[in-house]
Amino acid sequence: MGLVRLSEEEWLQPKPDVSARTEAFAEWAEGVQLTPEADAPGRELAALLGVEGTIFEAACLAHEDMCLLQLHPGEEQYRLIGAAVAWPSDWHPKDKIGLPLRALHAPIQGYEEQLATGVDRFMATLKPGAIYGRCNWFIAATGKRRWIERRPPAEAFAHVTAENAGETLFVRSERQTLRRLQQTGAILFTIGIYVEPLGALDAANIDMLARATQSLVAGEGDRRGAPAYADALTEFAAQRSA
Repeated sequence: MGLVRLSEEEWLQPKPDVSARTEAFAEWAEGVQLTPEADAPGRELAALLGVEGTIFEAACLAHEDMCLLQLHPGEEQYRLIGAAVAWPSDWHPKDKIGLPLRALHAPIQGYEEQLATGVDRFMATLKPGAIYGRCNWFIAATGKRRWIERRPPAEAFAHVTAENAGETLFVRSERQTLRRLQQTGAILFTIGIYVEPLGALDAANIDMLARATQSLVAGEGDRRGAPAYADALTEFAAQRSA
């Protein structure tokens, strides 16, 4: 899972752009999806951030999108019970709300075989007060923070060449954190979105991304559209390193 322990000071991005968050949710109200079970954990979360309300009010005050997961009696997997997501990475909360963890991650190649058991164990043993974080990355054909791609990869990346890859490919990183709420026991999953054009990175990081793109596990590379941009990214990396 690649998790590292974080301090309370490292949990959320300081000084978020609250106006950008408010505008984003106003533009895309369907990013907020709540079940009745999300009410008490959402209010606990809002109080933790010093505001009255629900997960929605909490997410409006933070840079990070927020999801709540709860273990129902008699079940072995946590379910998504609430989401306030302004800037998704190619997913829609309405399609995920209420699903258990393994169904949530079903599109990810290798999750069931390589990660599911470890994730379930981590969630079961996570203690209140502990905060853990990790980062992932995607290559997108847009620099918008709300990314829901409806085009097939061959079409989305059709305009990308080795010559323009620095301006037409965008590196999207999610800084994710997990913590258990003290009173309700729900688990809060936060997702902080950061997007930069490929060309804004230094040569070493571009080279690392090129190698990582080429080595994506079978199937997962197809899900991320890697075959449509990998050659252009690799050639661009070689040019920057020359």
